[in-house]
Formats: sequence, C-alpha cells, structure tokens
Amino acid sequence: MSDNHKILLDEKDIPTHWYNVVADMPNPPAPYLGPDGQPVTPDAMSTIFPPALVEQEMSAQRWIEIPEPVREIYRLWRPSPLYRARRLEQALGTPAKIYYKYEGVSPAGSHKPNSAAAQAYYNQQAGIKRLTTETGAGQWGSSIALVGGMFGLDVRVYMVKVSYQQKPFRRSMMQTWGAEVLASPSDLTQAGREALAADANNPGSLGLAISEAVEEAASRSDTNYTLGSVLNHVLLHQTVIGLETRKQLEKVGDYPDVIFAPCGGGSNVGGMMFPFLADKAAGKEIRLVAVEPDSCPTLTRGHYAYDFGDTVGLTPLMLMYTLGHDFMPPSIHAGGLRYHGDSALVSQLYKEGILEAVAVPQLATFEAGISFAKTEGIVPAPESCHAIRATIDEAMHCKETGESKTLLFTLSGHGHFDMGSYDKYLAGELEDYEYPEAAIKDALSHLPQV
Repeated sequence: MSDNHKILLDEKDIPTHWYNVVADMPNPPAPYLGPDGQPVTPDAMSTIFPPALVEQEMSAQRWIEIPEPVREIYRLWRPSPLYRARRLEQALGTPAKIYYKYEGVSPAGSHKPNSAAAQAYYNQQAGIKRLTTETGAGQWGSSIALVGGMFGLDVRVYMVKVSYQQKPFRRSMMQTWGAEVLASPSDLTQAGREALAADANNPGSLGLAISEAVEEAASRSDTNYTLGSVLNHVLLHQTVIGLETRKQLEKVGDYPDVIFAPCGGGSNVGGMMFPFLADKAAGKEIRLVAVEPDSCPTLTRGHYAYDFGDTVGLTPLMLMYTLGHDFMPPSIHAGGLRYHGDSALVSQLYKEGILEAVAVPQLATFEAGISFAKTEGIVPAPESCHAIRATIDEAMHCKETGESKTLLFTLSGHGHFDMGSYDKYLAGELEDYEYPEAAIKDALSHLPQV
C-alpha cells in the first residue's frame, strides 16, 4: 500500500473513450417528450445542438471515442490528481481511509471544462459561430468561455443574478477569456422581460437562465446552446473523472466502499459514479451517494415526474426528480446546486435504488469546508463542501463502529472565487434554510400534465 499523498497518472493515461452508463442500466432511460407528449426526435433537438451531441444524447453505445482535439485540451490539466486525505483522517481520528479526486486543477477551477471542451469542439465542427449558455456559480460559464475562445467561438453567458452579484470575479474571468456575461433575468429575451415584469427584483434561477439561453439559441441559425449539467451527453463527458480515479486507486491497491459527490444537476455525480456502476450491477458492495443542499432538496424531497428543464417551458419534458420548473430557490452560497431538477439518468438510478441521496444544511457544509481547508490546505468551493460534509459524517460513523472503510469524494472545484461566502460564514451572517414543504407542494402543483 502506497503512503503517497498524491496518486498521479501520466498524460498517456487520459481516457481515450467516455463511458456511457446507458449501456449498463437495468432499464433503458425514459424518452424525452415534446409539447405534444410524444418522444422528442433528433431533428427537434438539432435546432440548438450539433448532430454529434444529439447522437450522444440518445446513444446506448457503451464507449464513445474522445476526439483527439478534445484530449489535447484535456492535457492542459488532466489527468487530475487523486489525493489521500491523510491529514484530515488524523484530525478526525477515524480508521476510515479518505480519498478525493481534485478537479480544481483545471484552468477554470472546476470539473466543468471536461464537457465544455467537447461541446465547443462539436459545435465548431458543425460550423456554429456563437454559443449561449447559463451559469449559476460561474463554474460552467467560466469553462465554456475558456474553451469557446480556443475554438474561435463567441460566447454569451446568462448568469443567475444573485451569483452575478455574489461572484464578480467569476464574471471577470469569463470576460477575460472573451465571453459576454449578462445578469439573468435580462431584458434581452422574452423570458427575461416577463420575469422582470412580474418581479423587478427577481434574483434569478438556473431554470430561468436556461430559458433565456435556449430562447436566444433557438432564434439564431449561427448560434447553439450549451449546458453544464443534466443532459446525458454532459454526464458522458464527465466520466473521465471516474475512469481516471479507478486507475489511480488500482495503482495503490484500493477500492471505495462509499463514493460521495455534490449534486445539483448531476454532472459531478455521473462523472465520478457512473464508471463504478457496472461493478455495483455485478454485485460489488459499493454505496454511491449524491449530496444536495437542504434548501434545494431535489432528490430527497422532489417528485419523480415529467417536467421542463427550464422555467418557461422551452426544453423537452424529462422524467426526473423535480421541485417544479417554476421553483425559485433561495440565494444560498452554492450556486451550482440551486437547480429545480436533476439529470434523468441520475434520477432513474436513484428511483431504482442504485444511487442514494442525502441533503445537508448550509452551515454544516461550510464548517466541513473549513475543517478540510485547515488540514488539506485547499479551500473548497461551496458545492464541493456538500460532499466533504457527508464524507466527514461517514468517517465519524466509522470512528464509532471501528470500521476501516475506504471513502472517496469529488472535490469538484476550489473556492478562490467564493471567499465572500466564507467571509459571511465566518462573520456569522449565514443561516440554514430548509425549503418549506408548502412551497414545494405549490411548485409541484404546476407540473405539466403528461
């Protein structure tokens, strides 16, 4: 057994193929539906996505080759390091072993460029000139701004207004890479204008920002839409995380008993957990746990139903856990987790009992993030703090039982642009917010009838 803190791979070990979990799911995914209640056709999706991504979205092929231009960009930061959190283990006094895969080494500071590089490449190959997208915390917007410039594409980012205000340096970074950044809701789209007319102080939501970005992309032939989570092709691209992690653990002769990942739309969960799912299906004892905020408890308190991926209803209907497409999340400091729905793949696997989910309160996540920063040195993004919280809780349970489990989590990004959130936590200005059951029921009452 290695006593290294870092477990590293060579650039030649970057995966050559993405792993498509659809090939190994117990049941095929439910189809996306159009406004007429019929399955969405590839032609319909091609109005905002290039053909290659539409094909990936609907593919059941187990392995999909990563184009060499995408792997070339991956080489800027991949393979990312896997760490053994020895100092955290010692501080907790736990017999558990804790590993974390650190995706904050990418230029954008998170795991999001794993899909951004692929999406920009396929759009460029299809002759597209402009991309629109939404972003919450700014990690996805940063990522598409970064790679859009590499492929010569213009990028417009609709950034959720509360995050636009909370995270000005994320905005600066996107603009440095050449993107245009707008606070959402904006007055440039019908969706934005209607939201502002109803509430001039609307703080925005990911669902509303998606509506704006999709509306613009659908109205221009030179423009396509990109997104950082939820859809199958995005989770497919993120599987480089879990594929590398498997190789790294094999190098030290270890295997996880429990994997934790923060969950907003599902890209982090799918990216780390899907490559381990076939093992679980084959009988391997492994727990796969998605961790979400109490204030936006999509899996743990949402309803499994067909719903829109955006607020206005421009996207196809997806069978997923949802809090209702017009759910307006509270302005917590983990913007990447403020989403009303979840990946259809993650939702189905949770429904079938293959994935688990827990919800954790805001203050406890920051407490965990600070414990991690003090021991391991990395200041984690608020989203990542959710996985750290659940991992620490499991490690302390192991301390009580004496079990020496192997725990693994995704440290999906650093918190260098989130220090305002840490300031508020340290000043005692943050509070826990559990979303009221009555508000959830009200939002769910507006689900589309399918």
